[in-house]
Amino acid sequence: MPLTEVRKKIDAVDAKLLELLNERAELVHQVGEIKRQNGGSIFAPDREELLLRALAQKNEEIGGRLPTKAIRAIYREIMSASYALEKGLTIAYFGPAGTYTHEAARMKFGASVEYDPQASIAEVFRAVSKGKCDFGVVPIENSTEGSVTTTLDEFMETDLKICAQLLLKIEHNLLARCPREQIRKIYSHPQSLGQCRQWLRSHFPNVEIVEAASNSRAAQLAAEEPGAAAIAGRIAAELYNLNILESSIQDSADNTTRFLVIGPNDCPPTGNDKTSIMFIVQDKSGALFSALEPFNRLGISMSKIESRPSKRKAWEYIFFVDVEGHVSEPKLAEAVREMQDRCVRVKILGSYPKSA
Repeated sequence: MPLTEVRKKIDAVDAKLLELLNERAELVHQVGEIKRQNGGSIFAPDREELLLRALAQKNEEIGGRLPTKAIRAIYREIMSASYALEKGLTIAYFGPAGTYTHEAARMKFGASVEYDPQASIAEVFRAVSKGKCDFGVVPIENSTEGSVTTTLDEFMETDLKICAQLLLKIEHNLLARCPREQIRKIYSHPQSLGQCRQWLRSHFPNVEIVEAASNSRAAQLAAEEPGAAAIAGRIAAELYNLNILESSIQDSADNTTRFLVIGPNDCPPTGNDKTSIMFIVQDKSGALFSALEPFNRLGISMSKIESRPSKRKAWEYIFFVDVEGHVSEPKLAEAVREMQDRCVRVKILGSYPKSA
């Protein structure tokens, strides 16, 4: 078929797509009207995840050429545009603009919603708690450097719920305006420096390494100071007009950070969920074993356990666990009831879809 004919067919398909997208937008508007009458939330992570799974499965069934990742990305932007049409969702994230949390937030909510950068993780929680923002995005753990303790600490007092998670593969880059041989100082966030520790020792053993409040701030400093560089992401390079001197400098090829979406409401079950729980054990021998025993007996898999000082009483610790399943499921509900009888305090931080 001649190239001109192929292009005409593409134009015809695009015209049909445009009609269908607007038809979908009208249906979404009707859904929004119903939700407003019933007081429902525009963003429903359970419905969103079920839709994305169904589309991926349908794509496989028809032998679609597009990969699942592409299907999710396309529909992410379609849904983002729908959110913007119904109610301008505002998403708080640990900023400033250009951080990996910013990138994660955009990956989850798309380009059409409003984003409100916050100076700290605590400010993200406050912005959502006070209703200034609809949802927040915060980092919780990195595959190389471990948990983000500030986020764990904030969960001790908040009434907000975890309603979604996402995994972002972190690619660190060396950014600067000067040539590599002129670099005398490298800025970055402590987590990023830890993830690039071996690379820095090997390539810049005599260069001053300086911690910054965020990777975006590091990029800003590199743009302002002669002889300075930054370790940050590509979005920071674009924002501050820096050159990428070397890409993928992280020590681990599979360097991934897990982010959480926090909001005011619980997320209904999707059939493939996980639940995060916070608890304080009694001050006696075997208390932790007793608290966790129901999970083992009932066959509930636990994927993570972390402890933090409670900051209320000397030598009192708060434990955080992630388990498979939704808290509404009978086995997990039973395990939680037994845990409540054995602990000083048990708090469900949220049940949410497992998929990123």
